[in-house]
Amino acid sequence: MSSPDACTGEENWVDSRTVYIGHKVPPPGTEAYIPQRYPDNRIVSSKYTFWNFIPKNLFEQFRRIANFYFLIIFLVQLIIDTPTSPITSGLPLFFVITVTAIKQGYEDWLRHKADNAVNQCPVHVVQHGKVVRKQSRKLQVGDVVLVKEDETFPCDLILLSTSRDDGTCFVTTASLDGESSHKTYYAVQDTKAFNTEEEVDTIQATIECEQPQPDLYKFVGRVNIYLDRDEPIARPLGSENLLLRGATLKNTEYIYAVAIYTGMETKMALNYQSKSQKRSAVEKSMNAYLIVYLCILISKALINTVFKYVWQADPNRDEPWYNQKTETERQRHILIRAFTDFLAFMVLFNYIIPVSMYVTVEMQKFLGSYFISWDDEMFDEELGEGALVNTSDLNEELGQVEYVFTDKTGTLTENNMEFIECCVDGHVYVPHAICNGQIMSGASSIDMIDSSPSAEGKEHEELFFRALCLCHTVQVKEEETVDGIKRGIHQGKATSFYISSSPDEVALVEGMKRLGFTYLRLKDNHMEILNREDEIERFELLEVLNFDSVRRRMSVIVRSNSGELYLFCKGADSSIFPRVISGKVDQVRARVEHNAVEGLRTLCVAYKRLSREEYEQVCHLLSSAKLALQDRDKKLAEAYDVIERDFILLGATAVEDRLQDKAADTIESLHKAGMKVWVLTGDKMETAAATCYASKLFRRNTQILELTTKRTEEQSLHDVLFDLSRTVLRQHGSMTRDTFSGLSSDFQDYGLIIDGATLSAVMKPAQEGSGTGGNYKEIFLEICRNCSAVLCCRMAPLQKAQIVKLIKASKEHPITLAIGDGANDVSMILEAHVGIGIMGKEGRQAARNSDYAIPKFKHLKKMLLVHGHYYYIRISELVQYFFYKNVCFIFPQFLYQFFCGFSQQPLYDTAYLTLYNISFTSLPILLYSLIEQHINMDILKRDPSLYRDIAKNSLLQWPIFVYWTFLGVFDAVVFFFGAFFLFDNTTFTSNGQLMATNTQMMFGNWTFGTLVFTVLVFTVTLKLALDTHYWTWINHFVIWGSLLFYVIFSLLWGGIIWPFLNYQRMYYVFMQMLASGPAWLSIILLIMVSLLPDVVKKVLCRALWPTTTERIQNADKLYKGHLSEFTPLSSLHAPPVHGRGHNEGQNHTHRRSVSSPPKKVMYTHWGGGPNYCTFRSFLPFGENPRLSGVGYAYTAPGPETSV
Repeated sequence: MSSPDACTGEENWVDSRTVYIGHKVPPPGTEAYIPQRYPDNRIVSSKYTFWNFIPKNLFEQFRRIANFYFLIIFLVQLIIDTPTSPITSGLPLFFVITVTAIKQGYEDWLRHKADNAVNQCPVHVVQHGKVVRKQSRKLQVGDVVLVKEDETFPCDLILLSTSRDDGTCFVTTASLDGESSHKTYYAVQDTKAFNTEEEVDTIQATIECEQPQPDLYKFVGRVNIYLDRDEPIARPLGSENLLLRGATLKNTEYIYAVAIYTGMETKMALNYQSKSQKRSAVEKSMNAYLIVYLCILISKALINTVFKYVWQADPNRDEPWYNQKTETERQRHILIRAFTDFLAFMVLFNYIIPVSMYVTVEMQKFLGSYFISWDDEMFDEELGEGALVNTSDLNEELGQVEYVFTDKTGTLTENNMEFIECCVDGHVYVPHAICNGQIMSGASSIDMIDSSPSAEGKEHEELFFRALCLCHTVQVKEEETVDGIKRGIHQGKATSFYISSSPDEVALVEGMKRLGFTYLRLKDNHMEILNREDEIERFELLEVLNFDSVRRRMSVIVRSNSGELYLFCKGADSSIFPRVISGKVDQVRARVEHNAVEGLRTLCVAYKRLSREEYEQVCHLLSSAKLALQDRDKKLAEAYDVIERDFILLGATAVEDRLQDKAADTIESLHKAGMKVWVLTGDKMETAAATCYASKLFRRNTQILELTTKRTEEQSLHDVLFDLSRTVLRQHGSMTRDTFSGLSSDFQDYGLIIDGATLSAVMKPAQEGSGTGGNYKEIFLEICRNCSAVLCCRMAPLQKAQIVKLIKASKEHPITLAIGDGANDVSMILEAHVGIGIMGKEGRQAARNSDYAIPKFKHLKKMLLVHGHYYYIRISELVQYFFYKNVCFIFPQFLYQFFCGFSQQPLYDTAYLTLYNISFTSLPILLYSLIEQHINMDILKRDPSLYRDIAKNSLLQWPIFVYWTFLGVFDAVVFFFGAFFLFDNTTFTSNGQLMATNTQMMFGNWTFGTLVFTVLVFTVTLKLALDTHYWTWINHFVIWGSLLFYVIFSLLWGGIIWPFLNYQRMYYVFMQMLASGPAWLSIILLIMVSLLPDVVKKVLCRALWPTTTERIQNADKLYKGHLSEFTPLSSLHAPPVHGRGHNEGQNHTHRRSVSSPPKKVMYTHWGGGPNYCTFRSFLPFGENPRLSGVGYAYTAPGPETSV
């Protein structure tokens, strides 16, 4: 490249690639032709290949502590002589590993299938002037590709030419960033005339561009075109020339483009970010419990090993002389013997760690997640789809949420814009509604609020309308439907539709149409407008300064018929007002603020005239910035900054974005459930605040605290923060926020508003010199904690994620949930503990990256308050119950060692050991954990405060865990000693057998073990039955079926001589046991004794210290499940409001007058009147912090408790 301007800054820019279009060598003498190696166009999204699946999958599975532990135990059983056969731990482990491997292998196979489908789809490539079909995976960098309408681009392409004369094409990028709107891309100016294969094949050019990087919206490159001259023409390439893989061509017949990034180097593939594995709080609790049990296990094994050697120290008690192995064993070192014994005890007791719990939890999560996708109430008719579950690992986390971070546009609101009014020089124009599809003629369609403007005003008004008709990137499509959306504006002529990448723009252009200025089309670089006099005006479009979220404005430069040059600019008020030098700024600003408070989205419009010299200067600035290969964005921003200034203000527009259905109701419910809702938005403060009032995030009596740039300009950030924290903390004094409900009115509610700029100042790490910088975060968090709602406006996408991270890392480590609908919310969704995407207007990007996707914001209420609540209740019972049943199972084994000389003799038969967790007790708990509903669904929805009962992982706290463990130990002691004392008085019978005199039963260690095991299986299954609130035929079938299966299995196992067993220790034992009457008695007696303490505890706790949940359960039973029909739930836990209570009581009595008298009397009690709480005197609600959140003064359990 000999052109001097192309070489500037070339030396330091190594990180680039040169692509030869159509693999053609450039003319000689330019530069050496070095073909580079690039990957082919294969996409790989799968994790395993056929060869590495087994080693890689096994490695991943054994990284889980439990699996690894069982592997070790299994190996120990193989190596040393252990009491139980290796099969007992090998089989469950093998089962777990196989099930998980099959599940993961199947998921990966699906990915392989999808990859193959993509890699083998046909592509049209131009070779030697002909179009050839190739498989997509064989595409190479430098190939020229032909793409037809509605086809998807096979890799990242630079657009060379299109079927349109102006060299543009329209593309939807729904599968990339989820925006379903049409975007315009431009061909390289010098090649846009090459419209056939033969012509395209003659292009000689090279493209230099950056190496692949994942940012979808950034691309820097330049193309050197070799025409007949030696000097190549250099043209800039930007993201508007780059067609991304996965986008679809629309509204354009065909295009020719050259491949520059292929396969795994495409931007789409670089964006497959591997999501970090999120782990739920329950899983963390499970691991903590596992470690506790591991300690219990090791201590048991140690105790037994020590006792064994103490016991054998007496020579009389040592191994008997006829045992062959003893000589060699005695020769071994005492430490080695002790160690083998220790390992043998470990193996014997290892069942206290339940391997099958992990399988059950996996199955529970996987199957349980279907309940969300099957939920009809979360199905959306418009979209035709229901909720989606992308990760089933976090189901129970939905019941633990403390902070909800939500986006505003499209999440709380519909993202459906409607033009409301515009204001020109202080005069307000309101378009009439369209009558029967006819636009009302001429001037009558404008409703003038103020007196009519002067001549100068008239000119400004026309300029304003023209500015809005010209300053946009809207396309006109003259067809019936656009992606199924009818956007018709009838004119009697062919209907045309406006399509744009932002709904605001369409609303503005349609608003102008209703005010008499119609935008017709963009043709040959000329924009055509139909004005009020039905004349067509043409403006030549010279430059577009595109909108970006940093500048928050966009401009166009046009030349009118008379040759005048205009720069029109529209943008957010904050980015236009500082750049204005004349115009009626105060009137417009007043109107903008007025509209913002009403919750409308406002834009300001300004213009300036350009002289020829200015225009040429502008062109020079822009072209030099556009040709830069490095820091192009920065240079463009600087150029824009120079160009867009010294404006004359024209006016402002207002567009309304309506709230989504039931958004306010949902936010209110979340508040009552004790969650804090934060709104994070890119919008203006006033607009966002108005939405927050509308959606009941802020109530009328909420005191608003501002932490905004406006305030920090007046006084330093330091002072503002301390002021705010003083205000908040003075009110609360020593009280923490949790001690009263969100409903009580005695306390001042605070709402905080903060903007992006102030936030970055707060987040800035401390400078070395100043001592005060670092602790801002702490003060900020302290203020936030005491506010019931926080609104963050003007946020960049990354700041949203920063805020979530900040709260996640604060000292309480709360569980966070982020919900959003656009590509700008993805970072926040990935950062939060639970990410929820909304399948909205802005496409699918958020839904694809989320853990759960729902159609509308209102579905969040049911998702958390019902599904989340149920999942958490179910899984917490599952975890605790698993540990409980394994303590019951293994503790008798521990006690038995004291009675068998610590000889590692198993108490139960091998078959029982293996099958206890796999088949005798596994199904009932799995089913419980899928279908249990401790409270009716409607009640959970109507009464959000029940959610507080399970907050902060309350059902998996240590006290409850200890209670379950003690219960297990108690039951185990009952089983063991009960059976032991039953067999206590034994005598020898005549033929030398040991008989139990009081049972007439042959007594051996297997009979004893079987008796204990029978009591055990029945007890733990019935314990679950006691805990079940929601009975269906499936529960009955599984619970009684499991017990029946145990009995039948035992009869078969001991009743037949199995040829494949080398021993028959269980032969006839079970029948022998059941033949004795006292054995039956003892089984029934022991089951009742073991279940008694739990029943007593439940009854006492419910009577004396009921939680809100239990009160509602009692009430529901009392009303035979009709609670949902007629009970005012508030009466279960809120003091009656006097004056209302009386009437309510009467109404209800009246309404149920048919029912029996006692109910009627009770009803009058429920409604209000005096407080009937019988146990009020020793119910210290105030002092008990756990209850006080839920049990605000509780009205009337009087009748209940007496029943």
